[in-house]
Amino acid sequence: MSYVFPPAANSSLPVAGTEQRFPVRRVFCVGRNYAEHAREMGAADQAEGLEPPFFFMKPGDAVVSGEGEIAVNYPPLTSNLHHEIELVVALGSGGANVTVDAAKAMIFGYAVGLDLTRRDLQARAKEKGHPWDMGKGFDQSAVSGVVQPAAQIGHPAAGRIWLSVNGQIRQEGDLDQMMWKVADVIANLSTFVRLEAGDLIYTGTPAGVGPIVPGDRLEAGVDGVAGLRVRIV
Repeated sequence: MSYVFPPAANSSLPVAGTEQRFPVRRVFCVGRNYAEHAREMGAADQAEGLEPPFFFMKPGDAVVSGEGEIAVNYPPLTSNLHHEIELVVALGSGGANVTVDAAKAMIFGYAVGLDLTRRDLQARAKEKGHPWDMGKGFDQSAVSGVVQPAAQIGHPAAGRIWLSVNGQIRQEGDLDQMMWKVADVIANLSTFVRLEAGDLIYTGTPAGVGPIVPGDRLEAGVDGVAGLRVRIV
């Protein structure tokens, strides 16, 4: 097979304890999976039971990753770039209409990630009823640290998730505050699309999202998973 030009290389993530890389296929993100964050974004409390999760996507090549401090470019066309710290799920196998009980076996590992958001672009899109794509899916908008294999760390269901900017804590919560747990998210998402090995799922962010500017240094972590260091350039 020949191509009119060489195909782009896949994005990939480092895997802890090995020289191998985790190849990224697609990036799915869960919106408003922590109640306090949903409230700070203006969502009403769910008075009559838990609504199903909703999802948005980022391009696979929006992923920027590494070990140590990751340099991320401040994106164009925004003056209100926001941080959102998240637990990232890396799938090692796929399926459609997966049961909650079967979902856990699909997980290769976990990482600490940042869903970066051009909040001003997102807000204008919401006001006009337009898609959020340019507010969420820009270059380097999906930051991820090292993937920790589930075979080594298990499946974290509770633990502190936090982020600081220039040494000041901005976001802090616990994984047990997720309204939709990881297995529920995988099972629900698999009813919309057939999931595949290499898919990443960003599982939502706790309250405290806010703006960052060039020169800021971010540190973040999820207990039982890993840490993450990012510099905005």
